[in-house]
Amino acid sequence: MPREPSGAAGPGRQGTDRRDPVAGTDGPTSRVERGTPRSGRPPRVGVLGGTFDPVHVGHLVVAQEARFALGLDRVLLVVANDPWQKTAQAPVTPAEDRLAVVQAAVDGVEGVEACRIEIDRGGPSYTVDTLQELQAAEPGAELYLIVGADVVPSLPTWHRADELPALATLVVARRAGTADVGDPAGWRVVHLPVPRLEVSSRDLRSRLAAGRPVGFLVPAAAIRCISSRGLYAGSR
Repeated sequence: MPREPSGAAGPGRQGTDRRDPVAGTDGPTSRVERGTPRSGRPPRVGVLGGTFDPVHVGHLVVAQEARFALGLDRVLLVVANDPWQKTAQAPVTPAEDRLAVVQAAVDGVEGVEACRIEIDRGGPSYTVDTLQELQAAEPGAELYLIVGADVVPSLPTWHRADELPALATLVVARRAGTADVGDPAGWRVVHLPVPRLEVSSRDLRSRLAAGRPVGFLVPAAAIRCISSRGLYAGSR
């Protein structure tokens, strides 16, 4: 789930030769096609940021649940370039590797896309910057910032936190059986019940380092990408 080291999704840097900030492939961005709203209404875009080190089924389930429950046109999995609240505590896998695994995980999944905007922007990843770029790229789009209930208490510590409520509706994903954390002040809040899946990126790193299986916890295509890039083996 999101951490304040990251943010949202949106366009890449300006220029004639740049990567597509969503798909991560070389070439121009097809924003009109991806942003086409249903029934002529403004596009609704979910923004699920994270370190994704690595991405797992818990992330994908939240993305799918949000898309279905809120009628989102797409959900962007925004890979943090420098998750500054985490890199100060422990090493993080290089951003391009994490992005490649996310791309593999969502390949063929309708309405869920990998986004590289924070990697292209460089430096520490701030949600406020990403949401502003998304707004600039798609004026009128309705943005939904998706976070886990455990993240809500830390929202005031995020960079320029006072500007965030004006940029997006906050979607709080709460797993079955967890306590209600209440609504943060100033936000438009939507509560999203999600299945309780006991899986974490930290545990997956440990499993991979020990050579233990992660099948069904990580999409098969993502596991193949992890293996081909030699990630996590014996590392943590």
